[in-house]
Amino acid sequence: MNSLFMIANDPAAPPSDLELFVAVADGEGFSVAARRLGVSKALASTAIARLEDRLGVRLFHRTTRRISLTEAGAAALPHARRAVLAARDAHEAATRLRASPRGTLRISAPMSFGLLHVVPALGGFAQAYREVKVDLVLDDRMLDLVEGGFDLAVRVGTLPDSSLVAQRLGRSRSALVAHPGYLERRGIPRAPADLVEHDALHYSLASTGDEWSLRRGTRTEQVRVRGTLQTNNSLALRQAALQGLGIARIPLFAVGEDLASGRLTRVLPEWELPEHGIYAVTTSREHLPPKTRAFIDYFRSRIGEPAHWESD
Repeated sequence: MNSLFMIANDPAAPPSDLELFVAVADGEGFSVAARRLGVSKALASTAIARLEDRLGVRLFHRTTRRISLTEAGAAALPHARRAVLAARDAHEAATRLRASPRGTLRISAPMSFGLLHVVPALGGFAQAYREVKVDLVLDDRMLDLVEGGFDLAVRVGTLPDSSLVAQRLGRSRSALVAHPGYLERRGIPRAPADLVEHDALHYSLASTGDEWSLRRGTRTEQVRVRGTLQTNNSLALRQAALQGLGIARIPLFAVGEDLASGRLTRVLPEWELPEHGIYAVTTSREHLPPKTRAFIDYFRSRIGEPAHWESD
C-alpha cells in the first residue's frame, strides 16, 4: 500500500502505512500495533519508516525503551485518524453496493423500443429492487456509454465492432404489415415483385435504404420500393400503417398486439425479413455492479425466448 489513503477494512488486505501510524501512536509501540493489526513488528517498523521518508519528517522519537510522537507526528495524528475512518467508511459503502443492487442505474435505449418495452418493465423492476433508481435516456442515436455516464445501453439491430461488451437479450424480427382497409382498396401482394405497385412506409434510418430483402427458404429477392412517407421512428410507421397509408416494414415488437387483434394484417407472411438481436451493451463483462446485472437478468427474462410480442 504505497498511497497514504489506500486503506481498506478488509481482513485479507494488509494494513496501510497510515493505518499503522495511527495504531503505533495509539499503542505507544510497534509491538502492540503489530499484534493488533496482525502483522510482524518488522513490517510495522518498515511501514513507519517508509511513511516518514515520503513525508520528509520524523513522526516518532525512538529510544531503546520507549517511543513517542514528535511535534510533526502529533500534528499529523488527528488528520490520520480522520483519513483512516473515511477510508473505512468508503470501503463499507463500496462493499454494500457490491453486495446488493442499489444506487442510480443510467440506461440508454432507442425511442420506440424503450417506450414500448423498457418503460413498461420498470414497474416490476422497481418493486423487485427498491434501492435502485433508474435514469432512462431514450434516443435512437448510439450514445457513447463512457461520455454519457451510462451503466448500460439496450440496443436493437446489428452492432458495430467496438470494445464494448454485448450480451444478447433476445431476437427482433420484422414483418410487412398493412391495414385491412388498405389491402382491400389496393389489393394483396402475392409475390415480392408486387410490392413495387404499392405505397411503402419507409424507415429512413434503415441501412439498406429503400431496398427490401425477403427470403423464402433458399430463395432471396431484393425489391426497391417507393412511397409517399418515410420516418425515423417505428411508432410513427405503426400509426401510418394503422391509418391505411401503405405497407410498412416494421419490427414485430412495435406491432405484435396489432397483428394479434387484427388491426393490422401481415403481408407476404411466408417470406422472412432479416432478423436482428436485442442486446445489453456495457463497457465491461466482469465486475458489473449488482444493479446492472440485476436489470440485465430481469429484462432478459421479461422479453422471453421467443419474445412475447411475436406470434407465428
